[in-house]
Amino acid sequence: MIVDFLRKNRSFFLPYLVALIVLGALQWLYTQEQLMQWVNSRNSLIADNLFPYVTYMGDGAFFVVICVILLIYNKRVGFVAFASFALSSLVSLFLKTVVFPNSPRPLKFFEHSTYEYHLIKGLDIYSYNSFPSGHTTSAFAVFGLLAFLDARKKRGYFFVLLGFLTGYSRVYLFQHFVEDVYVGSIVGTLSSVFIYLFLYRWMKNDKALKQASGEEVA
Repeated sequence: MIVDFLRKNRSFFLPYLVALIVLGALQWLYTQEQLMQWVNSRNSLIADNLFPYVTYMGDGAFFVVICVILLIYNKRVGFVAFASFALSSLVSLFLKTVVFPNSPRPLKFFEHSTYEYHLIKGLDIYSYNSFPSGHTTSAFAVFGLLAFLDARKKRGYFFVLLGFLTGYSRVYLFQHFVEDVYVGSIVGTLSSVFIYLFLYRWMKNDKALKQASGEEVA
């Protein structure tokens, strides 16, 4: 079942795997400070106005809205979405508050740096609980799940793109390091993979869902 699942969703997993390898290599070659400076120096007025909204795709409220929409469409699918939201959120919260409770965010880490970082005026930037990125975790959990549920599997790359745009926004907004986003994407993706596979048979046994997808109903 796992092999079939990976094969069907290769349009999501292949670009995601390539991105993980590239980002992993960059983190091996460069420090988090160097990567932060690279992203931070490539700022623009358009990006300053755009990314504060893009980052909302990783907000818990956005995930809940998606869950409610799916719940209206089909109760079992909605339940799976809420389960993914719960698992990804709990794992992220546990890592943030229990395992890495004092991990400094860029604002705190670079408070004595002589490098002049670009900050968006009026943006509320936090100082602690940096690792991992909760927004990136939620984004990859929700977009990963949507990719798995989507009958048109070729759109998987689009969901990966949305996830990484959200993650990039967290670095651009000076809220997280690249490593926070990197691990957050893994936590979110694995959470949805686990929930989807664990509840797959129960979800697919719903007669209304079978009828909607054109499957035979006993």
